[in-house]
Amino acid sequence: MIIRPPRHWFWRLFAWHGSVLPSILFRLSLNLLMSLAAILILPWYETLGVKLTLAPFSLLGVSIAIFLGFRNSVAYSRYIEARQLWGGLLIACRTLQSQVMAVCPQEAQRVTTLLLAFCYSLKHQLRHSDPHADLGRLMGEDAEDILSRRAPTNMIQLRLSQWLAEQRRSGDLSDIVYTHMDSTLLQLSQVVGGCERIVSMPIPFAYGLLLHRTVYLFCSLLPFALVVDLHYMTLLVSGFISYSFLSLDTLAEELEMPFGLANNHLPLDAMCTNIEINLLEMNNQSQLPDTPVPDLRFRLT
Repeated sequence: MIIRPPRHWFWRLFAWHGSVLPSILFRLSLNLLMSLAAILILPWYETLGVKLTLAPFSLLGVSIAIFLGFRNSVAYSRYIEARQLWGGLLIACRTLQSQVMAVCPQEAQRVTTLLLAFCYSLKHQLRHSDPHADLGRLMGEDAEDILSRRAPTNMIQLRLSQWLAEQRRSGDLSDIVYTHMDSTLLQLSQVVGGCERIVSMPIPFAYGLLLHRTVYLFCSLLPFALVVDLHYMTLLVSGFISYSFLSLDTLAEELEMPFGLANNHLPLDAMCTNIEINLLEMNNQSQLPDTPVPDLRFRLT
C-alpha cells in the first residue's frame, strides 16, 4: 500500500512511486513507436486513398471505457472486501483476548500466542510465502507440528477451539461465556473462508482477456486514425489516451488479488504487526514491536 503525505496538486502530477506508470512504461513506449511510425509513413498512407476515421474508435473507446470501469469496480470491491475481512480479524482477536483476560487471565498468554500464530499463518498462506520464521518465533517447538500440515492456519484455529472446549469441560467457563467466545472463534473461521474465496476465485479469465486484447488493439491502431488530422500532435494525444486505458487495465489486475506485495495491495505485514501490538499490550507486556511506517518509497507492506 502506498501512503503519501499530503502534497500540492501540482507536485502530485509528477508522483512516480505508487503510480502504475512504471508498470506500463514499456507498453506505452510501444504505442509511441506506433505513433512515430504513423507519422513517418503518412505521405505514403495518404496516397492509398484509404482513411481510417475516428468514428469506429469513438464507439469502441466508449465501450472499452464502460467495461474497464465495470472491471475496476469489481476488482475494487474485492479489495474492499479483503480490507474488511482483515479489519474484522483485528476486532475478533481483540474481543477474544479481552474475554480471556476477563474470565481466565492465567491462559491469556497461551491464547495470545495462538491468535498471533493464526494471523501470521494466514498472511503467509495468502501470499504463498514461508511461515517458518514467524511461527517458529511465536510457537517454538510446537510450530513443527503445525507446519507439517497442509492447512496450518486451520490447525491453529482447531487448537483454539480445543483450548476453549478444555476450559468448558474443566468448569472455568459458563455456558453463556462459552457461547460468546465460540461465536468469536467463528468470526476467525469466516475471515479465513472469505480470504480463501477471494484468492481461489479470480475474475473470469475470458472476461479479462477480452478487455486486455481490445485495449491493446485499440491503442495500436489509434495513431493511424489520428495522424491524418493531428500529424505530430499524434504522439501526445495517442500517448495520453493509451496511458488512460493501460493504467486502468493494469490497476484492475493489481486490485483483483489484493494480498500480494504490489504497490496497491494490502499491507498484511503492517496489519499483523498492529494486531501483535494490540494483543501484547492487552496482555500487559512492555516489549512491543515497532509501529509500522512506510519506507522511503512510501510503501507499507
